[in-house]
Amino acid sequence: MDRLIYTAYSGMSGSMVRQRVIASNMANAQTTGFRAEMLNALPVTLKGPSLEARAMTEGEVRGASMKQGTIVETGNPLDIALEGKVMLSVQAEDGSEAYTRRGDLSIDPTGLLVNGDGRPVVGDSGPVTVPLGSKVSIGPDGSVLVADPATPDTPPQQVALLKLASFEGSQIEKGLDGLFRVVGGGVLPADEEAKVHTGALEQSNVDPTAILVEMVEAQRLFDMRTKLIATAKEVDENSATLMRLT
Repeated sequence: MDRLIYTAYSGMSGSMVRQRVIASNMANAQTTGFRAEMLNALPVTLKGPSLEARAMTEGEVRGASMKQGTIVETGNPLDIALEGKVMLSVQAEDGSEAYTRRGDLSIDPTGLLVNGDGRPVVGDSGPVTVPLGSKVSIGPDGSVLVADPATPDTPPQQVALLKLASFEGSQIEKGLDGLFRVVGGGVLPADEEAKVHTGALEQSNVDPTAILVEMVEAQRLFDMRTKLIATAKEVDENSATLMRLT
């Protein structure tokens, strides 16, 4: 009987992890450039001197869906939408290079180019900075263009080139901060042919309808496993009663 209870408990534990992943995806259904998290469940067999008859399911977020999200025009010259297998390079909190699809860029009070999460955007020479008070725009090739409002007839000058990194052929993983990194360390190579859609943003690739259906299915499965434990308890009590009668 303990095997039945153990199996049900293992399933309930996996359902709780699945519910947390679903909740995170639902909460970020409107977050710019968000990649839907994916749960990977693996059986973990308990090894010992007896038969290896019991296995517990271990579920962890080991990846994210890289499906293209919907691109929405905004008209903001600092908004960029990435297409294909490229990501925008940013500086993580620890100073290392990380990657994101979030392209709602802005200029902070110090002249540093940051994205919507406040992460400094990395260019060909490190974090990108621009002169305060200048008119900044992004070119289709990721070039950062600066113009002086006092001289509107002067063509804008390129001050940096955004690092658009290609993750094709590389193993990357999503961290708790929502940023992607190369598994085992290192950095992704820059894609010299990458282009960006300026004046637009890529929306989250979470499908709200599909995630609601998944939430209902997960809740029903959890309830079924709860009833399985109750059934196991009832069967165990009936068996004990029969033994007392004998």
